Amino acid sequence: MTDCLFCNMASGEIKPDIVFENDAVLAFRDINPQAPTHVLIIPKKHITSINEIQIEDETLVGKLYTTAKAIATQEGFAEDGYRVVMNCGEDAGQTVFHIHLHLLGGRQLAWPPG
Repeated sequence: MTDCLFCNMASGEIKPDIVFENDAVLAFRDINPQAPTHVLIIPKKHITSINEIQIEDETLVGKLYTTAKAIATQEGFAEDGYRVVMNCGEDAGQTVFHIHLHLLGGRQLAWPPG
């Protein structure tokens, strides 16, 4: 999808600050961080929202979470704790319509978030 920001990052057309990449997943630092570490983890396959995830995407979505765990360990806050969030739709705060996890860590996070 040429009009999708995250697809353009996954294809290499736009160069984010990459934390991790493999054949299925790309993780990069958020340009507007909400915590000392704020990484976005996306599938390279375009999926618009949680509502568009299909049964065949289960393994891919699972890879997003195992990537979050690995990055939290790499960044040094896995033991202290971290938050992983995926918004679905405008009312939830989704602004880029390509599924993505927000990995937030490096400080104590309040609840409820907003």
